[in-house]
Amino acid sequence: MTYFFLITVWFLGLAIGSFVNSLAWRLYEKKTLKGRSVCPNCGHNLAWYDNIPLLSFVLLKAKCRYCSQQISWQYPLVEFITASLFTLAFYYNPLFPYFATNDVLEAGLTLIRNWLLIAILTTIFVMDLRWYVIVDKVSLPASVIILAINLYLGLPWQNLALAGIIGGGFFLLQFVVSRGKWIGGGDIRLGLLMGLTLGWPQVAVALFLAYILGSIYGVLFIILGKKDLQAKVPFGTFLSLGTLITLFWGQQILNWYLGWVL
Repeated sequence: MTYFFLITVWFLGLAIGSFVNSLAWRLYEKKTLKGRSVCPNCGHNLAWYDNIPLLSFVLLKAKCRYCSQQISWQYPLVEFITASLFTLAFYYNPLFPYFATNDVLEAGLTLIRNWLLIAILTTIFVMDLRWYVIVDKVSLPASVIILAINLYLGLPWQNLALAGIIGGGFFLLQFVVSRGKWIGGGDIRLGLLMGLTLGWPQVAVALFLAYILGSIYGVLFIILGKKDLQAKVPFGTFLSLGTLITLFWGQQILNWYLGWVL
């Protein structure tokens, strides 16, 4: 039964990952969310059997059925990663393995919040990595919904407000000082989302991880000759990654750091 729940959630995550791929492309192209999926190369409508997560990519041998253009590895990777993160969130939730909690509503809302955050951050990760874009249509509604859930769950509003101010204000200050040269406005809203989701001091852990990961990325690409010091860095990608790591292991990282410092 344990494996049944995990496998079911994994397949749910696959479906959400497929939706994330579609959502990211449609938002970037400013297309409606309605209607059937199309091939981004030839524009042909895709049949349902062309959209089966992971399986269609394998059966089609990574090529469009209609134009034979290569299908990006982004699609199966995002589907697989989203499915794995959904399963991990369920595994760490009190509902697992057999609804082992007296407060099913609280555990269920926590799981829904975490699944929503995973879907949103994965969308931001993809869009910023590919197109250097963070859209408010994703981050702002998520901030409102996640804040409402956190308040319902009894998280102190003072802590969430402080973390939101720190997360958003940190990037707002950089935006003002650099006149928008260092970061974009989307990073400000993403910082706000991070704070309202994680609270204080976990938001500081996420920011720290994001800068470490972003620095490693930048140094590696400079060494490989792919970028120079003036090149853009998709920082929203690393903010998303830092937030996801903190969501699962933030307290352990914080305890390790405090134990090492103190």
